[in-house]
Amino acid sequence: MSKIVLLDSIRSMQNVWAIFRNADWAWFDKIILTWYTPYPPRNDISKTALWAQNWIDWEFYEDWMEIIKKLKKDSYKIYSVELTKDAIDYKELFNEKEDKVCLIMWNEISWVRKEFLDLSDKKIIIPMKWKKESLNVSVAAWIVMYALS
Repeated sequence: MSKIVLLDSIRSMQNVWAIFRNADWAWFDKIILTWYTPYPPRNDISKTALWAQNWIDWEFYEDWMEIIKKLKKDSYKIYSVELTKDAIDYKELFNEKEDKVCLIMWNEISWVRKEFLDLSDKKIIIPMKWKKESLNVSVAAWIVMYALS
């Protein structure tokens, strides 16, 4: 099984580095960083990532569509975490046994790009009990990564 997390337009370095640690824990193989998401090497990474950036493979792409098309061609299933009418509850992923998965995470302010959603095989939600509709991106990534681990 090959698992990748793609981080698009995440501004917070602390969230990016926390997701590096999440990826290490959840046995994800690679992190793909796109657009203005910060990427190594940076002096401030190790404090939050605890050096996970040294053993988790990562790649940076300015053209996010290029890497999505490549992943689709390589038979990856694309999962976007987003509130949509056709999204499934993340708990359904506990039974998921796909060989190749790419999980797309986006910043908490904007919606996932429509182009990502159009290319997604599944949209995933994390149901909230009260009024808030979102979690911190590193927490949301951890929850979905756990379901896929």
